[in-house]
Amino acid sequence: MSTHVNGTPDQALINDFRENVVDIADFNERVVGAYNNGTAEIGLEADIQVSRSVVPAGTGALRDFSYIAPDIPEFLSDKCVGCMDCVTQCPDTAILAKVIEPETLDEQLSGMDDEAAREKMSEQWTETNKYWKVREKKGLGGGKFGIFIDPTKCKGCAECVDACGDHDALKMIVKNSENMDWYRDAFHFFNQAPNTPRKFINERALADMMLSDDSLLYVGGAGSCMGCGEATALRMMLAATGFVYGKENVGIVAATGCNTVYTSTYPYNPYLVPWTNSLFENAPADAMGVRAKWDQNGWSDKRLWVIGGDGAMLDIGFQSLSRMLASGMDIKVLVLDTQVYSNTGGQASTGSYMGQNAKMATHGKDIHGKTENRKEIANICMMHKDVYVAQTTCAHTNHFYKAIMEANEYPGPAIVNVFTTCQPEHGVADDMAYHQAKLAADSRTFPVFIYDPRKGERFRERLSLVGNPNVKADWYVHPKTKEEINFCYFAKTEGRFAKHFDREGKPSSDMLVAQQDRLENWRLLQDLAGIRQ
Repeated sequence: MSTHVNGTPDQALINDFRENVVDIADFNERVVGAYNNGTAEIGLEADIQVSRSVVPAGTGALRDFSYIAPDIPEFLSDKCVGCMDCVTQCPDTAILAKVIEPETLDEQLSGMDDEAAREKMSEQWTETNKYWKVREKKGLGGGKFGIFIDPTKCKGCAECVDACGDHDALKMIVKNSENMDWYRDAFHFFNQAPNTPRKFINERALADMMLSDDSLLYVGGAGSCMGCGEATALRMMLAATGFVYGKENVGIVAATGCNTVYTSTYPYNPYLVPWTNSLFENAPADAMGVRAKWDQNGWSDKRLWVIGGDGAMLDIGFQSLSRMLASGMDIKVLVLDTQVYSNTGGQASTGSYMGQNAKMATHGKDIHGKTENRKEIANICMMHKDVYVAQTTCAHTNHFYKAIMEANEYPGPAIVNVFTTCQPEHGVADDMAYHQAKLAADSRTFPVFIYDPRKGERFRERLSLVGNPNVKADWYVHPKTKEEINFCYFAKTEGRFAKHFDREGKPSSDMLVAQQDRLENWRLLQDLAGIRQ
């Protein structure tokens, strides 16, 4: 809030601001407490904070989702390699990790009176190659690595189990009163343990950022769907930004959409950074005003991110986005590309794929889903002068983090377009966001790339397709099965394209047209990157 009018202090504004600052402790006890115990609707009075749409930071931490799912992940410490994929991919900040020095762990354990519980808690910490054996060999002193599940934030989507892959260090088990008591005690132990010492965080191993408290700027408690692909992207963007710049130097302007609904279901706010929700179509313009004011205040080092879905950025808000990119202002954009208007129940957007079944593009007898070509927002943004552009997925962890960190460093506008699985609208299982995002890149459905104007004068010097398999070929061929991983292969795995395949899995002519569209887009990128002659 500005406290100056024409350069002079405005006492009325200052007094108004002071009178209406939210008392966090009071809000958490009075408001959040009432919502948690179910009495808010009957006994909670309206107040000035509600009228101003003010929700304090981090109130999502007080929300309890333990009643939602019958299952919860169990950590098998002897199989863990410390890759951090489960922590990274969790959309709800429900699974976290720490590295602790053995002496400190012994001290923490000594405070437990129950010998059986103490032994079980000790087994929760393991000696991985990454944090223990390699460091011990070098005489640097190893640390024990532990994974802990917050039962109040876990929605039981099993995304972490899928991300763990062949390591099999996580499995889903049925909840009961006994193991839920254990989960609550274990997570309390985790919270009481000191933060991971900085020496165990390898900045070249980008996934390690989630070990730092500076990176945990999305506390969970958001009302997103189980396994939501968008929420993971938000967590990862904030982790990479907060790790480098600190939470006091990050701000968000969000376009109306799913992301604003599940992060501001009153009174729960999962963010620990300041954010505001603008209209669906003008978030970039709103951000230009924020950036101008910040720069006027001398806050040019603060990172400002605009967040919106493909509807907000590719459709109705594209003109605002294009104007922002043309302005040259130091604003970063995260596009949560679900290829559909998820917030309106699956309405088609210009980001939808050809043949996709969606509202306003329903697969019927004569018209078989969306008939228009998909608008490639990243391709269009590369045509704007001096704009950093990345297209990536959360399944490509290092590629994603590199894109966010380079976007933050870039002295001007930057846009990161992320494939974000919408389970209900894509017609995939709750635990499949990671799998589907990787498959989207492998099948050329959503190629990953980075376009950095600083890399040279020529387009081929600026554009890198590193991260895609077999970049010189039309399609990637799986080395074991020898199957061609093309668009039809991808589409067959998602419900939104189900009507295009017969009982034998043979694609319709519409699917073949859609596949050709994906191939042409891939060949264009190859041309621009200087790979295809």
